Amino acid sequence: MDGSENDLDLFFKMSPDLLCITGFDGYFKQVNPSFQKLMGYTQEELLYRPINSFLYGEDEDITTKIGAKINDGDNALRNHENRYLTKKGEKIWLSWNFFPLPEKGLIYGIAKNVTYKKEIESHKNDLIRKLTETNDKLRQLTFTASHDLRAPVNNILAIFKLMDPGKIKDNETSELIDLLKLSTEGLKTRLDNLLENLKQDDVMQVKVEMLRLKEVFNRSVTSIQSMVENSGAVILSDFSQLPEIPFNRTYLDSIFLNLISNSIKYCRPDIKPLVEIRSYEKDGRAHLEFADNGLGFNLNMVEKDIFGFDQKFHHHKDSHGIGLYLVNKQVTALGGKIEIKSKPNRGAKFIISFKG
Repeated sequence: MDGSENDLDLFFKMSPDLLCITGFDGYFKQVNPSFQKLMGYTQEELLYRPINSFLYGEDEDITTKIGAKINDGDNALRNHENRYLTKKGEKIWLSWNFFPLPEKGLIYGIAKNVTYKKEIESHKNDLIRKLTETNDKLRQLTFTASHDLRAPVNNILAIFKLMDPGKIKDNETSELIDLLKLSTEGLKTRLDNLLENLKQDDVMQVKVEMLRLKEVFNRSVTSIQSMVENSGAVILSDFSQLPEIPFNRTYLDSIFLNLISNSIKYCRPDIKPLVEIRSYEKDGRAHLEFADNGLGFNLNMVEKDIFGFDQKFHHHKDSHGIGLYLVNKQVTALGGKIEIKSKPNRGAKFIISFKG
């Protein structure tokens, strides 16, 4: 054996890759130590049995067919993946490159153990499947709840039609009834829009349309008019710089409603709530700002969790820890971003930048 053959033999023995030489008869002719160690067999055990006997059952047929094509003179085969069973009965994935030498009746093989990669892919696919199932269940639950809520809402609106306003002599009572009717009509509109979104065949293709911010603002304030009046809140809006933005109607209604109502709910007890909303364009993107003078946040403590599901940062009987989670999801779903600036007892500012 000359020096070059000694070098090749040393390379074969020392390589961390899995190296083998197989015959056209379906048996290993030589296997390197890395292959032996992974499989848990001695070289003699690997050479004694046909290669298919080491394969995981489902991969026997396809590997046999591929081997027949190579025997018939096909060129080198690259990145062929199949499963083997070790001596301990463990299933491993190998990715092969085969190089046939028909004149010698031999096939040279180089493999890498890709079991870990396959396990990660399998785990990822399981997570995607579970997430898809969960999303389907949540969508169905939302659809059912939204649909079923329309019945009592429509019933309340029917009662309003039966009422005779002329018989109500007390002005304050009349105003309260008008306010209740407006709120109920607003709720019906929101439910109708939500159902329309849920009916779309592909929920990822959320309908986007040009929306007038003043109209969205008015709907939101009307739907929580009693909260605004009872708190004495002052809500100022300025949409002169950017009156319209392209966005999903249901999402934008929800963003306005959640951020305005949060500013009122989490106000400081010593001063009346002040909410300032403005729109503008910057760096080619539409921006929407909501600023208040409320309790604010210690961002050093809560910044990582501020948009998390079921996260509560202030004690309030109506706090459910979902509002900011929804706002963030609705903004990012259409390619936008949301930033917070806040200090404890110094209010909070939410800056939404929409997709350019």
